[in-house]
Amino acid sequence: MTQLRTRQSPALDQFFRITERGSTLGREVRGGITTFVAMSYIVLLNPLILGASADITGAKLTIAEITTATALAAGVMTVLMGLVGNAPLAIAAGLGVNGVVAFQMAPAMTWAQAFGLVVLEGLCIVVMAASGIRERIINAIPEPLKIAITVGIGLYIALVGLVSAGFVTRTPDAAGSTVPVRMGIDGHLSGWPIAIFCLGLLLMIVLMARGVPGAVLISIVVATVVAVVANSIFTISGWGLVTPTLPSSIVGSPDFGLLGRVDLFGGFVSAGVIAATIFLFTLVLSGFFDAMGTITSVSDEAGLTRDGKVEGMGKILMVDGAGAIAGGVTGSAPNTVFLESAAGVGEGARTGLASVVTGGLFLVALLFTPLATVVPAQAAAPALVVIGGLMMTQIRRIPWQDTDFTIPVFLTVAIIPFTYSITNGIGAGLVSYVVLRICKGRWPGWLMTGLALMFTVYFGVDLISGH
Repeated sequence: MTQLRTRQSPALDQFFRITERGSTLGREVRGGITTFVAMSYIVLLNPLILGASADITGAKLTIAEITTATALAAGVMTVLMGLVGNAPLAIAAGLGVNGVVAFQMAPAMTWAQAFGLVVLEGLCIVVMAASGIRERIINAIPEPLKIAITVGIGLYIALVGLVSAGFVTRTPDAAGSTVPVRMGIDGHLSGWPIAIFCLGLLLMIVLMARGVPGAVLISIVVATVVAVVANSIFTISGWGLVTPTLPSSIVGSPDFGLLGRVDLFGGFVSAGVIAATIFLFTLVLSGFFDAMGTITSVSDEAGLTRDGKVEGMGKILMVDGAGAIAGGVTGSAPNTVFLESAAGVGEGARTGLASVVTGGLFLVALLFTPLATVVPAQAAAPALVVIGGLMMTQIRRIPWQDTDFTIPVFLTVAIIPFTYSITNGIGAGLVSYVVLRICKGRWPGWLMTGLALMFTVYFGVDLISGH
């Protein structure tokens, strides 16, 4: 079958090295579609986050222009990742960091100035990637900590899936509360949305266990169809961001109003040099290490890691940095590699062709954004839970008997999901590792020591800014 597909598309096979990486055209297409379906929620969620805040002048962004900016940046940069980086890594507006732009930066400056700082962040990351500094930093991190990042991210995306589906919810801050999270809305599972999630999860597990091609995508489609039918019959509530209903119109007009609205250095005037510098430092650090963790873990899962190094890392890092620039230029917040890329890898994606497919679908979404409202989180979330579980299997490679790594690895694995931040987990692991090495009389090297000091500043940035 592989040989037949190679003869049918020799140019694609040679350019993307599909056969060389043990994949097929069908797997790449399925993987690209699966990644898009798993992360298409960002087209709806990013506008809600950016649109919920006003800048220093009281101006708000419209949902239409943010939606267009989100899909445009994700489409262009993901296609670029496929063509330049040849990796199954999709790029879109980063969750968490978009909240920093909306709720911390915008109230202190205009939107154009906030997006200007986002462009500066991207330029800083591109310079670091072009100079080789970023790759040297990644290569300097010990292998056990890299594995811990993969495991922590596995737990993280599984938790994201469970929370998105409503299977796990936050316990309200109330007297007598004993746990931070709970099962279901009131401590137990109920309702059609949860039933759809469980159906999709069980179907996905069974299909994957039986080695059925397209297991992830098939499960998402089946769960979506069941959700649409059930909602049309029973008019169900509690779906969350996306209610599974067929749209009255499948075509929507894009609004490019935010494109190019950038003021590079105005934020240093409006917010002050110190505050703007802290904002920029936070963006750079988060963008740097969130992407590093995602790239290394997803690439390792795709079999693109050789001797602890990711194949084509330099090009991948350049495109990722350019994604942050694109996020500022389009007005969609910093764009970075998405964890949901792991869903496509789980479907068999191994090359940049999958990213071209994913990016192409984002560009199509510019005109067909109403279709993104069909797939509920409960149908897509099982992919995150299953792929997170598969990523957890890397834990067997961690040398738990080595006391230099036992606690740093644990902190990395635990803090990533507990704080919903890859950067926090990486920082905790690096700082504790360096402290342990120094206390045991083993110099960890200037690069690792410098990273530990940088993260120490990062963790204390609020204290510093307060004084």
